[in-house]
Amino acid sequence: MPKITILPHSELCPQGAVIEAEKGTSICDALHNHDIDIDSACGGVCACTTCHVVVRQGFKTLNDIEEDEEDMLDRAWGLQPFSRLSCQAILQEEDVTVEIPKYSINLAKEGHQ
Repeated sequence: MPKITILPHSELCPQGAVIEAEKGTSICDALHNHDIDIDSACGGVCACTTCHVVVRQGFKTLNDIEEDEEDMLDRAWGLQPFSRLSCQAILQEEDVTVEIPKYSINLAKEGHQ
């Protein structure tokens, strides 16, 4: 199973974390499944940018980015060359390292229980 290393985030994951997820799982789902409450206001359907992450290692090992995701990413706070919407970034065989940006455009946190 691929591992996701999450760099420390002051609110969502202060100590950072390393989690495992099945190949074919989105980064967003993997984070939620391990109680890392990343925003996903649209429910993971590529209709917002609240689940934006920066892939620090393993960017090229993820599925290819689609045009809809590229269009949405243009609206993301803190966009970087290796940004992805975590709901669209699907794990393959290799490990990845992600950084959750400090801010998103979401004004209200969504609960994911």
